[in-house]
Amino acid sequence: MKALGHLTLALALAAALVGCGERDAAPPAGGLAVADMLGSLDSTGFQRAVDPRDFRFPEDHGPHEGFRTEWWYYTGNLTEPSGRRFGYQLTFFKNLLAADATERASDWGADQVFMAHFAVTDAGRERFFAFERFARRALGLAGAEGSPFRVWLEDWSATASPGGGMRLRAADQGVELDLVLDPGKPPVLQGDAGLSRKGSGEGNASYYYSQTRMPTRGRITIGEESFEVDGASWMDREWSTSVLEEGQIGWDWFSLQLADDRELMVYVIRRDDGSADPNSAGTLVGAGGDYRRLSRDDWRLEATGSWTSPESGARYPAGWKLSVPAAELELEIEPLLAGQELRHTFSYWEGAVEVSGASRGEPIDGRGYVELTGYQDSGS
Repeated sequence: MKALGHLTLALALAAALVGCGERDAAPPAGGLAVADMLGSLDSTGFQRAVDPRDFRFPEDHGPHEGFRTEWWYYTGNLTEPSGRRFGYQLTFFKNLLAADATERASDWGADQVFMAHFAVTDAGRERFFAFERFARRALGLAGAEGSPFRVWLEDWSATASPGGGMRLRAADQGVELDLVLDPGKPPVLQGDAGLSRKGSGEGNASYYYSQTRMPTRGRITIGEESFEVDGASWMDREWSTSVLEEGQIGWDWFSLQLADDRELMVYVIRRDDGSADPNSAGTLVGAGGDYRRLSRDDWRLEATGSWTSPESGARYPAGWKLSVPAAELELEIEPLLAGQELRHTFSYWEGAVEVSGASRGEPIDGRGYVELTGYQDSGS
């Protein structure tokens, strides 16, 4: 699921800010809401995700020209030898500025703009760090390549590593990430063989696949402390031209890695009347890499608590019960930290979570990540 309309709008704003030479320009007061400007983006001339396509790997890790927006999304839960827990997020978003972009004579000219988010959760010290950057695809500042795979924004990068894995690097204000992700299970094609419909309109969809359990090792540095860590990561890849439809205000997205080597992804697209959009969906991945699609009727989600951000005033759900009756899964999900809110061009909550519960009546636990968008006005 991940990013949809708010990323397109954020990148449009990024284009304006970068055009003014402001890499780390401050967001507007209060941030922008997901629902801002819905429906106002003209899709004429851009490619649309309409029909299922043939995916090819590793080629599809690289960029897909002609779509307005695409993104590379990495999250993971990591542990250092003494048991101290960390979560991380490293994401790259690419936006095509115009469907009919032409070659620019100036070296500063660009038809694409990139935005990236980098965050680390230090559960042991109850700290959360988050950073944002913008750059044009010009002068080598940012870009994406497919052979070999590489996406970067200045010194933040995800690149192909030997054996089909990836290496992630990012550093800002004394917080640093350097990780190697092994491929793990084969890619999971989300939705209808990789065509993930988000609304009722034709082309209101994305091409979407995930790598749901990537064995991970490397180093996290925070100030003067450096930690050797290992664990598991999740990668989401999408490309799309769509925005949220009228009445869709945000989403709650869950990626869970269970101790029995299964993974579960579900997302709820929330409507302005409080209901779940029928295009909400999910996927259950087996220990051997087999997977099956879940419709909205195949699972139940209930918030068990809430947390109000002292900075943005947004009131987020915090703690959930999630059940998948056909799989005999009854799960409870709790944030590692309440305050894992990113406050940049858009405010949203994305953080590491702990999973407990039962599978076929037997205890089970796990780890995961949750993303919550569209709550900016919930505290007012």
